[in-house]
Amino acid sequence: MPERFEVGVPDGVRLHVEVTGPADAEVTAVLLHGWTLDGRAWHRQVEALTAAAGGEAVRVVTYDARGHGRSSCMALPTATLEQLGDDLAAVLDTVAPTGRVVLVGHSLGGMTIMEYAHRHPEHFAARTAGLVFVSTTAEGHTHTVYGLSPRIARLIRLAETTGAGVLARCGSWRAPRALLRALQPSIRWMLFGDRCEPADIRLVTSAVARASLRSIGGFRASIGAQHRLDTLAALAHLPAAALVGDRDRLTPPPCAESIAAALPATELTVCPGAGHMLMMERPDEVNSALTGVLRRVLAGAPMGGATPAGAGA
Repeated sequence: MPERFEVGVPDGVRLHVEVTGPADAEVTAVLLHGWTLDGRAWHRQVEALTAAAGGEAVRVVTYDARGHGRSSCMALPTATLEQLGDDLAAVLDTVAPTGRVVLVGHSLGGMTIMEYAHRHPEHFAARTAGLVFVSTTAEGHTHTVYGLSPRIARLIRLAETTGAGVLARCGSWRAPRALLRALQPSIRWMLFGDRCEPADIRLVTSAVARASLRSIGGFRASIGAQHRLDTLAALAHLPAAALVGDRDRLTPPPCAESIAAALPATELTVCPGAGHMLMMERPDEVNSALTGVLRRVLAGAPMGGATPAGAGA
């Protein structure tokens, strides 16, 4: 069973953290979930890593971002990627203060890793030994057209942006579960590809029901505006992998391709027929990429020493 506890950050927010594996493990893998989700999204990866490592070589950490899952809500001005990057630094200081770390991010989680590297370059370089990016982007909403024509995509983005502003003012309230059940066909279309297990839809719906309306709406502006390709370009020395589904409507293949271009040694995997929820839709591919990076780190890949370009700006 995982160890569960809370990590407090300077503004008073409490982050729900779950840890599996020994404190003296050679490497700690920190898995960061996507927007409106929570740490449960990684359950297949946690199980696979625990089984593969035999509980000896790798420690696995998941946590719920502020305003998500079991973590507490926050003031609206802190619903930003910049704050999420600061939160990641705080979690690492508490949960894994020493040793090598492999950072694994899905969607918003991947963007959080990039922001951490940008805002805390020395901290990042001293700790981070590997990276895995799953269905994420370094270019905001540049490539997001929802699988539709650009004109329709612009209309959807306008409606989404307007709606996000309304939700952001709703504080710690949560979406009614009955409403979310009614929206399950839309959730399935937006997040999944050709195939979807009913249990995965239920888990995603449950996660959205736990997210505060402030976090659902408040993070939207920051997500759309982020551009961190320059930051990534300074991390090319790290073992890394990037994965994307070719049916991903939120972070389509060009998002992963630009990440791989910024990190030329990155192993890029495009999963046919898969959507945005690769850790659920294609767990074997995600697990393989993650264990591949971990093997390279455990084999003695050097720790990073470069400082991300433009850091601290």
